[in-house]
Amino acid sequence: MSKNISFVSVLIYWSGLSKSKTSKKSEFKHFTNLAEEWWNPDGKFGILHNLTPIRIEYIKTSILKQFNIKNEKKPFSKLEILDIGCGGGLLTEPMCRLGGNLTGIDASEKNIAVAKIHAKKNKLKINYICTSPEKFKTKKKFDIILNMEIVEHVNDLDYFIKSSSSLLKDNGIMFVATINKTLKSYLFAIIGAEYILNWLPVGTHDWFKFVEPYELKNVCEKNKLKISDNKGFKYNIFSDKWELSNDTDVNYISKFEKI
Repeated sequence: MSKNISFVSVLIYWSGLSKSKTSKKSEFKHFTNLAEEWWNPDGKFGILHNLTPIRIEYIKTSILKQFNIKNEKKPFSKLEILDIGCGGGLLTEPMCRLGGNLTGIDASEKNIAVAKIHAKKNKLKINYICTSPEKFKTKKKFDIILNMEIVEHVNDLDYFIKSSSSLLKDNGIMFVATINKTLKSYLFAIIGAEYILNWLPVGTHDWFKFVEPYELKNVCEKNKLKISDNKGFKYNIFSDKWELSNDTDVNYISKFEKI
């Protein structure tokens, strides 16, 4: 069984954890422990750690090419990057280490608390805010926007993409990773992940909210975003690694340019 689990799916699972009702010291300990779990490659978020390297590779290569940047130690030093649905910061932090000026937003206060603790521990300057693109009040425009496994969970796809696009500079890039609406995705992301392997609570995914590539393309084009690339992700059981693929039947990532 392929490990086709979306980023937001895991966030939803953890957002169900009970809130600490004791002192600030107890809350800090609670979030610190949660941060340790988020960042444990052998823990419950291990699948995300496996998926992160190939995402970074794809995103980094695309950005370097788009902005004609040399592959230096910190190539993103002049770029403003927004990570929407950042969770505990698994993708936000590597982008920051590449020199990017990072802002991470997430609708979950717990995820933001976790992300802040881990960034501070690693002396990384990241602006984490508990909000969504629809409610994010800022005059800043971003060169890069990361939308990783968010769109299959929103109720109004057009409004979400419109809000995201409004935060992007002209000629900027938005990466959207999501799950295709196919029989294969139903078997892997719902039957396999929720019912057989118990990786996620039953009901985490709604297959009817999965987004086909053409649907995503059409919605983005309505909001001044032109598609320039589309790739799939597949899990190699022999190497225990995710790989880029032309197979977009389950997990895929699309690159859009603001026009």
